[in-house]
Amino acid sequence: MSASAPRAGRLVRSPVVLRDGQWWLVSGAGSILATDPTFTSILDGFAQAMTAADQAVADLRARQNEPPASDAGGQR
Repeated sequence: MSASAPRAGRLVRSPVVLRDGQWWLVSGAGSILATDPTFTSILDGFAQAMTAADQAVADLRARQNEPPASDAGGQR
């Protein structure tokens, strides 16, 4: 995986967990290693998209907490 690889942990609302750089399918009956390269690359992409979305939301929340910029034109 690349430097922008997703962090270890469970994908939200899924039975998929990333442990030590490997994807696992997890259920109450046990776990199985996901070895199909197409499937795991899609999981990598999805996890990276989720990480990017989480960061975008965090950035938006941080901007909402900043004081408003002064507006020379005033409000109408």
